[in-house]
Formats: sequence, C-alpha cells, structure tokens
Amino acid sequence: MCLALVCAAPCGCSFSTNKNLAYVGKPEPEELVSSKFSIGDVPELETCDRSSPFVTRPRTIADRTRDEVWELSLAEAIHLALINNKIARTRNDFLSPGNQLLLSPDAATSVYDAAIRDTGYLFGSRGVESALSAFDPILQTNLTFGHQANTQNNPVLSGGIPPGGILFQDSAQAVASLTKQMTYGAQFGLSQTWNYNNSNQPFQLFPSVFTGNIQFSYTQQLLAGAGTDFGRISGPLTSNIQGVSGLNQGVIIARINTDMTLIDFETQVRNMVHDVEALYWELYLSYQNYHSLIEARNASLKLWQAVNAKAATGLPGGGGAEEAQARESYFEARARSEAALGGPAGRGGEQGIYGIELQLRRLCGLPANDGRIIRPSDEPTLSHAVPDWDICLATACTRREELRKQKWNIKSLELQLRAAKNLARPQLNFVSSYQLNGFGRLLFGDNLPGTAPGDDLQNYTRNLLQGNTTGWNVGFQFSMPLGLRNALAQVRNSELRLLKAQTELEAQEMEVGHELASTFQALDFYYQNMQTNFNRREAASANLEAIRNEYKLQRKGLDLVLQAQTRLTIADVAFYRSVIEYNKSLAELQLRQGTLLEYNHIHLAERDWGPDAKMGASRLARARSYAFDAFPLDPVHHEPEAFVPRHFAPSDAAGAYPSPEVPVEFSPAADGWGLAPGGTPSAEISMPKAERTHPNIDD
Repeated sequence: MCLALVCAAPCGCSFSTNKNLAYVGKPEPEELVSSKFSIGDVPELETCDRSSPFVTRPRTIADRTRDEVWELSLAEAIHLALINNKIARTRNDFLSPGNQLLLSPDAATSVYDAAIRDTGYLFGSRGVESALSAFDPILQTNLTFGHQANTQNNPVLSGGIPPGGILFQDSAQAVASLTKQMTYGAQFGLSQTWNYNNSNQPFQLFPSVFTGNIQFSYTQQLLAGAGTDFGRISGPLTSNIQGVSGLNQGVIIARINTDMTLIDFETQVRNMVHDVEALYWELYLSYQNYHSLIEARNASLKLWQAVNAKAATGLPGGGGAEEAQARESYFEARARSEAALGGPAGRGGEQGIYGIELQLRRLCGLPANDGRIIRPSDEPTLSHAVPDWDICLATACTRREELRKQKWNIKSLELQLRAAKNLARPQLNFVSSYQLNGFGRLLFGDNLPGTAPGDDLQNYTRNLLQGNTTGWNVGFQFSMPLGLRNALAQVRNSELRLLKAQTELEAQEMEVGHELASTFQALDFYYQNMQTNFNRREAASANLEAIRNEYKLQRKGLDLVLQAQTRLTIADVAFYRSVIEYNKSLAELQLRQGTLLEYNHIHLAERDWGPDAKMGASRLARARSYAFDAFPLDPVHHEPEAFVPRHFAPSDAAGAYPSPEVPVEFSPAADGWGLAPGGTPSAEISMPKAERTHPNIDD
C-alpha cells in the first residue's frame, strides 16, 4: 500500500512525494490486493415475511382507516408484557442513542441470565455446579508399553551381559488413581500401580516379573485452608490459582451471586411492569385529552359558522375581524386535536394517542400495527388512599429489590473476610500414606508347572493381597511467607470493602426513605389537585354557559366566548391529568416500597425442587414443629386508622378553596358533570367512562 502526500503551496504550485519504487519478489495476485483491506459484506440472512404483522405499515395521522377497537385491561397489558418478552424492556431506552438492546445486547437483562450465571465455569464467575465440581472424585488412569534394545559395554552395569552383547527389555506400566477433596480441607487418595519388566539379563530370579503397589493417602490441612467454612466459601485451597486467593469461588458465594442475578432480573421485570402501567394510564389520559379537544374543536367550528351566518345576514358580530378571529380559533383547536391524536413518541412536545400506543405495544411485545387500536378499558381509581408511613417505610427497607441485593453483597463480603482471615495463617499440612507392595512372575492365575505350591512369588496379585510387604509414611508440611504481607493485605482489603458496602446500604436506605417521602407528597398533592381541578372545571363550564348566553343577547364579545371555551378545555385536560397522575402515584408507591410485583400477583420462581431440597424442607418443617416455645413478647401490632372520607370542605386543609353556596357533588348528573341540587359533598369522586370518540374519524 502506497501513501502519497500532496501539498498546495500559497503560490499555487504543488508537489508530490511519489517515487518510482522497485520491489523484491513477485507481486501479490490482483484480486488479493484489491480486497485485502476492504470490509466484508454482512452475509445475507433469511428475510422477513412481508405478510407478518411486524412489518405492517404503522398507523399515522394521515391514515383514516377505521381500525377495530381493542378494549384492553391493565391486567391483560401486564400479562402480555410478561409472556411476550424474554428480554426485559424499559420505556426510557426507546429512541435513545444509548439503547442498550441495540448497542450492547449481551448486557440486556433476560430470562436466561440466572441460568447462565448458575452454570458459569470461568474463574471469578463460577456457578454452583462448577463450584461443587471442586469436590468431585477424580479418576486418572495411565497405561504404557515399551521396548528397548541396547548394546552393552560394561558387564557389571549390564547385569552380566558380555561387552558387545545386546540387552533386550520389554516394559509396561499401568497406573489408576482416585482422589477426593473434602469440604473440611482433607484429601483422600487411592492408587494402584503395576509394572511389568522382561529382559535377557542373567542372574535374575525371573526373566519377566510384575511389581507394584496399592497405596492409600490422606492429607489434612491444619491451619490455612482448614475447616468446612473455608471450603464452602472459597473452595479447596489446592484449586486456587497461584497468587489469587479465590475467596469468591466457593459454593455459598456462587449461590449468593446467583441470587443477586435473580434480584437483578426481578428489578428489571419490576421496572417493565411499572412502565407498562404508566403508559397504560397515559394512553387513557390521551384519549380523554383527545375527546376534550375534539369537543373544543367542534365548538369552535359551530362558533365560526355562527359568525359567518351573522355576516351573511348583516347582523352585529359578523364583521371581518370577528370572522377571522373565529376562524383562527377553529384552526388552533384543530391543531391541538391533531397533536393529541398523532403526536409522535420521543419527538418533543406532547405525545398523542398513536405515539403512546406505539410505546405500549413495544413493551407488551406486540407489533406496531395489527389492525386494532388499543383503548384502555379500566377506569382510574378516585378513592383517597391514606397509607401508613411507618408500615410503608418498614416494608420498603425489607422488600425493596436494591436493598435485598446489597444485603446479599454484604453477606458475601462477610464470608470472604472470614476466608481471608483463615488464609492469614501459615500453611501446615498433615500427610500420611500406607501401601501394599506386590511381586510376582504372573499377574493372575496359578503357578507355572514345576514350582512349589506354596511359592507365592509366582503370583503378583496373591502376593499383593497377603500384605506381607507393606510401607507407610507420616509427616507434616509447613509453609509460611515471612510477614504474611499478601494475606494480611487481603484481609484489610476485605474489611474495607465490607465497610464500604455497609455504608452504601445505609445510604441506600436513606435514599429509599426520601423516595418514599416524595411519593407520599405526590399522593396527597395529586388528590388535592384533583379536587381543585374538578371544581375549576365546573366553574369554567358554568362560566362558558353564562358567556354564551350573554353573547347571544349581544352583551358580550366574541373574544370572551373564545377565552371561556379555551379555559374550559384547559380545565378539563388538567382535571384528567391530575386523576392519572394520582393513579400513577399509587403505582409509584408500590414500586418504592418493593411490592409492585406482588400487588400485581406476579411471582418469580426457579425450577422445581429436587429430592434433596424437598427432604431439607421437610426436615426444617419438623424442626419448627418440635422447637421450644419462644418467650412471650409484647406483640407489636399496628392497625391502620379507620378510613375517614375526606370531604371537599375548607376544613380539610389549610388554604382550601371556599365552599360555594350550592355544594358540588362529585357524581355524574343527568347531563354529565354538573351541580348537585343540594346536600353534602360526596365522599369520593365518580368519573364517567372513557369517552368513545374514535381517533380515526375527524368528526
């Protein structure tokens, strides 16, 4: 590859560094040179089926197709999200440049993560099965055969073969061993070795002979690496990599890591469910907004038509200024209704029905368009929830997923610190072995003809099992780095990591408390705001009706009618927004105290128990049944306060709105929302069903 540098001088001339170069050897093939530094094309895969609903054209505001309405409940939406997604999704990733599913899909949370973590085998990420494999028995076998023919020079060293003679040797060796590592640091070993040798050396008892032994060995760690706790926490000391303690490689730590992975998965599922519920209520709100804006648009159209009629008949109020003002008001209302219908997701501004429905379909694992348009069928609650602060805070500190994960992390660090202190001692091992030695002309079978019946040297196996020739050894092995600097540094490091984790837990608990406090504030605020916006809506409706009557009598101008219509629309949208925000705050309360999944009857479960797990559960059940009675303690039981409906009166809160002469009853009147004929305010708000304005008909 040749590089050329071209420079443009101020005077307009140019020069090049290209030179005529001569190369040694043959040039490469042309096709190799042209493709050597090119980026290969992506191999073609099977294309999508064009008839699949996943490639159906998405719904747009210009498409006025009357789609089938899908009345979807919140429970069904959550159910669809759970069964259609193997990869957990969140709404914040949608249209984001940092979408994790697109940039780093391996890091996305999925239903496979716990199983992948539990079956890990690499150092630092071992699963339970891999950690248990350190205690599996190991069987090793070795079988070799050989032949040698060597010319001898020294009769003494050759065993009597004259100089110049050839020494012939046939040999064979078989070795079989079985070793077992115990959790408390001991290691058992059983091995059998037999050797066969056949040579032409003179002065031998047998030209061919079998020798070997059966050996039992036992090694016990007495200081560093000893004890069942160390084996379960970090695994056997002999399996650790040189220079690395492997404190987090034991069965207990592996199981804790799996539990933490399960909590991560639970957290992502919780976030997905929360996003589904939030989008569900936002879609409900978008329908209500769309209906309110359609009503405002139709009212503006009728007003514009009325002004045109006055202009045609020459009545007052039909001038050019009034007509232009009414026309501008109509198109403004129409623009707002179009935004409420087709406002795209993630493009800034307020999202419409299509944009929010698309996001909800994404989280539910549904195609962008399947010929149906989703419309929420559930109604938001309007009842006043009065949760108990102490109970909610205690529940959050116990059930919150992030706190449970951190507590598992602290438990893991405590166990690792215990193992590190175990290693901060010299290594002292007790070693012992015992063996039976064997010798014989034959490996198995009877003696050869012509030998004495009692000559046991003819049979190797019989000689071995008689145990007349044995051997044993007992001793100790000691090893200690002077100063134990590395081991003590590891202990200190584990202590600091544990201290940091405990400090993080305290900060997390305080953070959870602040989040819960913010949710409590939001609950009361949106409930109070819902009441205020309701009364504001009623006042705006009465004001519009009065101004319309005044306008008909030519006592008020057109601009006042338009302003009253706008205020009614804004008040109507504000009321429904406060209702939805109140319901989202209720879901937020369940999220912040860690009970969202349980509240929605969602439970995560691992595979079925095995026989050992069932036996252990039965044993624990019997232990609880026959345990000693605990000392009686004063029961701590807090009953929630009796539910007292909050009426919309000035005494409810400081700075409440003044009560009108005719009280407003929050229940549907004959003509919708209106003034009650009298009586006391109702205890709860009753809201009509979601309006059935079809979003694909511009009526």
